[in-house]
Amino acid sequence: MKSYIPNAITCLNLFCGCLALYFAFNFRLEYAAYLIGIAAIFDFLDGMVARVFNAYSEIGKQLDSLADMVSFGAVPGAIMFALLWQAETSVLGIPADILPFFGFLITIFSALRLAKFNIDTRQAESFIGVPTPACSMFIGSLPLILATSGNLYDNIILHPYFLLAVTVIFSYLLVAEIPLFALKFKNLTWKDNATRFVFLGISVLLLALVKFAAVPLIIVLYVLLSVFRKAPSS
Repeated sequence: MKSYIPNAITCLNLFCGCLALYFAFNFRLEYAAYLIGIAAIFDFLDGMVARVFNAYSEIGKQLDSLADMVSFGAVPGAIMFALLWQAETSVLGIPADILPFFGFLITIFSALRLAKFNIDTRQAESFIGVPTPACSMFIGSLPLILATSGNLYDNIILHPYFLLAVTVIFSYLLVAEIPLFALKFKNLTWKDNATRFVFLGISVLLLALVKFAAVPLIIVLYVLLSVFRKAPSS
């Protein structure tokens, strides 16, 4: 029975993604965003439980990618679609009723990223390109910031150029040949985990200070720390 537990947890990730899609297409974006967070927890737990029970399987690997495609591929694309729809304006000659569909570039590049991950042997201990959960949490944080900031960031987040920039930048980062560290601790020594400790410490501080507005900053910090961490050896 132990071998089925990780896959059951993965299915909970998928179920959260299905619910999030429902809420995203009904423009209840805060609920979709919260469900991304819950799906990310299940995505972390299934791998941890598989390691504890030594319950790795090929079907588990494929199921994990399929669940991630929904929770961290289709859902952020749907959220970006809804945000661009709320912007209600044309950009660069693109009609306002066509512009929202550009949000699904996130979904397309998430699929490319997940397919690449499944066949890329270099990503056993780290990542090449931004992981789909990180991209999803960045996009999912936007409606939460809108809902909790008292209109402070509305003019920025709902500006179509900002949303298109986020879409294009993350579509690139998902498949970019950029090495990014994984939050996997083999031990707790500073020498082997300095970047991870710095990242986690700053992340906790940012969350305490600015709450949901910290999430985009944390994702940017993650990318920057990864890039500068690799810079000396290049």
